[in-house]
Amino acid sequence: MLILLAFIIVFHITSAALLFISTIDNAWWVGDNFSTDVWRMCAKNTSTCTAITDQFREYQSIQAVQATMILSTIFCCVAFLVFILQLFRLKQGERFVLTSIIQLLSCLCVMIAASIYTDRHEELHKSNEYSIEVSEGQYGYSFVLAWIAFAFTLISGVMYLVLRKRK
Repeated sequence: MLILLAFIIVFHITSAALLFISTIDNAWWVGDNFSTDVWRMCAKNTSTCTAITDQFREYQSIQAVQATMILSTIFCCVAFLVFILQLFRLKQGERFVLTSIIQLLSCLCVMIAASIYTDRHEELHKSNEYSIEVSEGQYGYSFVLAWIAFAFTLISGVMYLVLRKRK
């Protein structure tokens, strides 16, 4: 049981780390001479970064991605704290339902963010406000990490739903 508990804790911390990296790091859309995320666009050859503001045509979509990624990270961290509290407070044989619900909310938020970015990426990168041409690029590793975090949070949410407190 102790090994299973350690695995669940490591899995949850890994999910949170993936969410933090994919939310913060500047690699959702990359090209040869630029990288961009939901916060800013950076040109590699000049080392200048431009913040994505309301002057951008698809700023509302970017704000939705920003908000849902932040929410997913917060939900994942809260779920971990609730799990630790429930670990000491639940009676033997009860399930970690509250932890599961919060973790599944985190899963839903990261899925919404990555789905919006997937759907709107062409319009997002055709904006004239970028200092260089960013439409010729591909998804970066932060975007891939967001989808991996979706899978991890979904799996851990289901694990918490199935998990019962034992001695």
